[in-house]
Amino acid sequence: MPPCLFQQFEPVTLAQWLDRLHASHPGTLLFALLPEAEATRVGELQALCAARSIPLLGAVFPALIDGAAFRSNGVALLPLPEATDHFLVGDLAGDPVAAARDIANALAADSADGNGAKDLFLVFDSMQPNTSSLLTYLFSELGRRFRYSGVCAGSETFQPIACLFDNQRSLGHGALGIVLPPTRKICVEHAYPVAKSLMRATSTQGNRIDRIDGKPAMAVYQQVIADDYGIALTHDNFYDYAVHYPFGLVGSLEILVRIPVAFNEDGSIFCVGEVPPDSMLRLLRAPALESSACIGRLIAELGTNANPLLTFYCAGRRMHFGPGASEELAELQRSAGTALQLGALSLGEIATDNDLGIPEFHNAALVCLR
Repeated sequence: MPPCLFQQFEPVTLAQWLDRLHASHPGTLLFALLPEAEATRVGELQALCAARSIPLLGAVFPALIDGAAFRSNGVALLPLPEATDHFLVGDLAGDPVAAARDIANALAADSADGNGAKDLFLVFDSMQPNTSSLLTYLFSELGRRFRYSGVCAGSETFQPIACLFDNQRSLGHGALGIVLPPTRKICVEHAYPVAKSLMRATSTQGNRIDRIDGKPAMAVYQQVIADDYGIALTHDNFYDYAVHYPFGLVGSLEILVRIPVAFNEDGSIFCVGEVPPDSMLRLLRAPALESSACIGRLIAELGTNANPLLTFYCAGRRMHFGPGASEELAELQRSAGTALQLGALSLGEIATDNDLGIPEFHNAALVCLR
């Protein structure tokens, strides 16, 4: 059965659809996406699936994607008959080494056979404090046996909620995973241009940058924005500009976006995603919609056909583009040639470095599965 987005959570209608799924594809894994406003309906969906012995994995996101629209109601259901393994693990907020081991141990013994022949799609709670380093340790456990991709779920307010679920459980500070064969195309892009300034994060703690070049992070951020773009950044207008001028974490082969989301009076800045101590940073300027190369790069990998498109769109990217986010989604759907695009607003994205095979944590990206 093809995926389906229901604009309203109506148990009778959902039950009828689930009956058809069970009759035509018994035992198929169902991947469910719920918007935050419908988080209280998780228990109903679990009961509906349990009554039909349908294996369920799902997550709660700030909003759903329906074509070019963002919706705060309804539910998206994606049958995944090709999934060869899946899991849900909790209590990952502590040591990232142990957390990576827990995820690796949750995989069936034969799931990681081969050399990059399968995709491991992951959904983390966005409140997970160490997703980036956890991914590094997960690669130490699993290596190139998978191509890694995924997103972060939860509330756009960054308040903790139980955002991950299966047939019986609903939890936070965890991760779910789905193993898919290489017949699925999975692409991740942000296409953010890099500004000229180069800085060093001399003191950090997780996703908090305390000092840049030995000075309070906020003071340096203000100075660089003033020097490069002529903007007088203040504590009052921080939230107006930060999403448009994120940090770029300089990696070995590419720049990883880190969007500032809050600050302390001591001058420290909080970002979505970890910033390791002594990291090199550049200031990025989010692109104008008309000059963005993101959709072109995605289509070059996805191709054009009528198959449904599962799309995750970063919440920070939507904040940057505003109404233009729907325009970008519309362009993606048109260029992809599909009548059905559905998905969710994400709070961090995961991709695999094509050369090294290492999973990397992104902001401001689109994740597409076809």
